[in-house]
Formats: sequence, C-alpha cells, structure tokens
Amino acid sequence: MSDPRDHDPADRPLSLLDLFARTVARYPDRRAVSDRDTVLTYRGLDRRADAVAALLAARGIGPGDRVGLCTGRSVDVFTAVLGVLKAGAAYVAVDDRYPDSRRDLMLTVSGAAAVLTSEDRAPRLAGLGTLVVPLPAAYGTAPAATARPEPADAACVLFTSGSTGTPKAIVLEHRNLVAFALNRALVPLTAEDRVGQISSLSFDLFHYEIWNTFAAGAEVVVLPPVPELLEAGFRAELTRLGVTAMLVPTMVVNHVATEHPDAFAPLRVLQVAGDVILPAACRNILGGGFTGSLHNLYGPAESTTACTAHRVTARDAEGDAIPIGRPLDGVTAHVFTDGRPAAPGETGELLIGGAQLARGYLDAPELTAERFVQDPHGTRIGRVYRTGDLVRLREDGVLDYVGRADDQCKIRGFRVELGEVERLMRTLPGVRDAVVVSEGEGTDRMLVAFVAGDGPLEETAVREAAEKELPFFMVPGSLVILPEIPANHHGKRDVAALLGLLAERRRARADEAPAAALSPTERYLTGLWAELLAEPEIGRTDHFFERGGNSLLAFRMKMRIARDLGADISHRTVLAHPVLAELAQAVDTVHAAAAQR
Repeated sequence: MSDPRDHDPADRPLSLLDLFARTVARYPDRRAVSDRDTVLTYRGLDRRADAVAALLAARGIGPGDRVGLCTGRSVDVFTAVLGVLKAGAAYVAVDDRYPDSRRDLMLTVSGAAAVLTSEDRAPRLAGLGTLVVPLPAAYGTAPAATARPEPADAACVLFTSGSTGTPKAIVLEHRNLVAFALNRALVPLTAEDRVGQISSLSFDLFHYEIWNTFAAGAEVVVLPPVPELLEAGFRAELTRLGVTAMLVPTMVVNHVATEHPDAFAPLRVLQVAGDVILPAACRNILGGGFTGSLHNLYGPAESTTACTAHRVTARDAEGDAIPIGRPLDGVTAHVFTDGRPAAPGETGELLIGGAQLARGYLDAPELTAERFVQDPHGTRIGRVYRTGDLVRLREDGVLDYVGRADDQCKIRGFRVELGEVERLMRTLPGVRDAVVVSEGEGTDRMLVAFVAGDGPLEETAVREAAEKELPFFMVPGSLVILPEIPANHHGKRDVAALLGLLAERRRARADEAPAAALSPTERYLTGLWAELLAEPEIGRTDHFFERGGNSLLAFRMKMRIARDLGADISHRTVLAHPVLAELAQAVDTVHAAAAQR
C-alpha cells in the first residue's frame, strides 16, 4: 500500500479539514475511531461532526472563536474536535481529571466562547459564565459544514505550565498540525494500522493520536486509562484490541518496561515522547520480544508535539543516554552557545524553526516576543523558538539531550514551571509562602514543597487542598511545613539551606518500630518502598503517595509483591491501602487466603 503522505504538492491539504476530507473520500467505510462501546467509520464520524458544527453555528459560534472540550475518553472527543473545526473555531481540550479550578482557569484564559460537554457533565459547568453546549445523545442528519479554514487560522489552544503563575496558552495553527501529520521523517502509518489512544487530551501527544492517524486512514482505538490497562495486563489488552502503533508518554514506558519487558511486543511501531527515555527501558523492550521499530521523539509543545526523532537501536540502548535524533522534515534546529553556533561536541541551547512552529502564546505578546525570536544573535536563520533545552550536536548530526537551562522540569511527562507551582501553593488556605524544588532523576523525579503558614499548618490539610486545586502532576510528592522560609545574606530565599534541611530530616528520620518489631511483610515492604521511592528511611506508618509515590510506581510495587511474596493483590488494593502497615496486612490476608485454597 502506498504511503498516504505521497501526494501532488498542488493537492497538499492546507488545513486539518482538508486532510480529514481527503481521508473520508478515500476510505469512507473504514473504521475511524472506536471505544469500548462505539465504532465509527470515517463517513459516520464526518456526519456526526457536521451535526456538532451545526449545533455550534446555531449558537453563534464561528471563525475566530475558541471552544472548550470537556468530555470523557470516548469517540465523542473526536466528534467534538472535528465539529469545532468544521464550525471554523479552534478547540481547547481539557483533561477531565483536572480539578475544577484548573479546568475553569484554562477555559477563562483561552477566552472560550462555548464549552462542548456531555449531558452528565453540563451541570458542573453551569457557574462558569460561558455558553455550555451538551453533545447530542443521538445524532441526526445535518448539512455539510461550510467553514474553510485558512492554513494560518488557529486550530487548537494547548496549555503548558507558566512561570508567572498562569499557564501559557499556545496557539497552534492548521498548517502546524498538517505539517506534523504529514511529516515524512516519522515512521509511516498505513490504513491497516490501529493506533492506541492513551495520552491525556490536554497533552500534545494527542495530536499524533488523532491527526497522524486520520492522515493515514488508520483507526484510533481509545484505550482504557493506564491503571486499568495495567490491571488487565498491558500486552494482553493491546493484543485483544489489535493495536499496532502507539506514541506513549515516556514515563509510562519507563515504568511498564521495567516490570513487563514484553508489554509492547504486539506493536509494529512504538514511539515515546514527553521526557527522557531510560536506556534500561529500551534494552528491556528490544529484548522482550518486540520486533517492530522503536523511536524516541523530542519536542516542546511549541513545535507541535515533536521536532526531532531517533530510531533506537540495541547499540543505543547500551549507552548512557538515548539520542533525541535529527530534525523532522521542514524543521530547522540550531544550537547556540555564548551567542554563536555551537561546534560539534559543544553544549548549547536548542533553537527550533520551521513549518511546525506555533503562532505564539495567546494574548501574551511580550512572552511570545521573548521566546519566539527573529534572526537571533545577528543571524539570518529566521523565526525560531528558544526551547531552553541544552543539547549537544554530535559529529554525525545527531542531537543528544543534556538538560534544562532554567528551573523548568518534567514531572510525569508534563512540563512544569516551579514558579507556577509555588504561586498556586501560596493560594491555598493558610499558606503564606512556599518554595518548590524538584528532586530525583528522570521518571522518578518529584516535587518537594517547603511551606510556611500564617499560623500552624497541618500537612494533611495542605495536601488535600493541593490535590483539590492543582493538576495531579503539580501536586508535590513531599511537603515540609516550616515556621518561616529561610533567607540568605542577600535576603533571597535560601534554597540551598532548604535542601540541606530536607537531607538532614531524612537522615534523622527513624522508624518508630525497631526492625525486630516489624512483621516479615512489613520488613519486605520497607525495603521495596525505599528502592522504588529512593527514600532511605521508610516507616510502617508512612503513606506511599505522600512519600512521592504515584500510580505507576504502585503498579510496579504490585508486580514485585506478586513475584517476591506470591501474593497476587489487585492494583485497586494497593491504591486503597497506601499506609505501609495497612498494605502489609492486606498482603498477608491475600497470601493466607491463597494458601487455604
């Protein structure tokens, strides 16, 4: 079968609607998207999207508007996205796991003229002051939408963390997403592929899952949330659903491949993006029965999901780090140090240009001018985005990722500005000041918040407030309550002193019960938690998630308990018993029941 990206330049799609219409014409009766309840062909999806566009147009939504999407993981998401575009507007996808405050902030900052949602979610949005449009329970016929977006029209507003305390709203144009969807440097999909949809709808990896899939005439398979996939068996579910290609968040790959090297074996194409992929994870995948192609993608959201790519080989996996590769077609990559182009082997900041470069930040001209620059350092390289990422250009033209040039970091695959988390923490009840640092490396990196209050603060109350107000990836894994935030002799916050205090407290932390008083299961779990959480001192009353754990680490814990203790506890049981002593009791109960059978 020919590559669907082959086309006469004169016939190249100019907008996402052109791209989708071309596929509908080629493959009207092929499956376009499916979830556990519904399957839609390209023709059926097209007709549903026309109905949504008519619904929006009847309420005055049209070109230049932005529409929020607040739906669960289902085929409705794809219907809504296409319906918004067919109305001539741009979509703002909001992950339904976000707290209401984050959701409302995104919709407010984006200037959403309306919000598309499901009937059951509509009451939660009633107080927002924005037009709420429920998706229809049944789709009738509607005339074909007539909107014809220009290549430079806005297609999507995507949010990423902002150092000012307000998330940055990135405006992506139709031509940016079309350039990525048709990029020939990416491994080609075919109409026979079934692409697993696993990413957050607010994460830029979602663009690959929808637009690259639709460009090829392939099928999007909406997968269950990651915890459910893990509980059912990752490999078994991919096999059952016939998934052949995925772009998976790096954090998921790093964790899953550690415990289940064969999890991705059913795939023909596995691409990873979002953070630093571990060589050990690549070794496990390549040695775990995977016979397809493994690719490491890199790119800030401002460059439309990915701007470089590298096919990972067994030789790469034996090295210290996996390269981020070479620029995609139509992408320019420049490395600068001290105001001049870096020589091969030198480290410098990566500047990205080309067709995938976003328009800029919504209603933030100063920030846009700061990050999107024209001909920097007196060069004539055109308009580029300053990534803030440090890279090293190898002699063979391949790029290696080195690190960040500022206090931005990746937490669970999401880009986080420490300053934004600090500002959000200061808005919590009773909190006067906060300093947030990142701790750990790669997949196991977490946030530590030092908090001072107007009066006495309870750690549990602060944590509960943070979980209510902050997106899950911004909630600190560890909290330290202090009477005051220390200052250095310059009057600035003394971060070094705070890190020293954290280290001292951890050294001084003693297990309330001596080792001899621990049960065998408790003793095993303290060692396992110390390994998984990179925490040397673990006690029987410790809370897994308050010590920096997350759902993927909980999955790894479940697998290790089953392997080492022979107790096949469920992922749900692990999540329901986060205190070490309680979990030990649950493990013993399961073990005893198994022994009696």
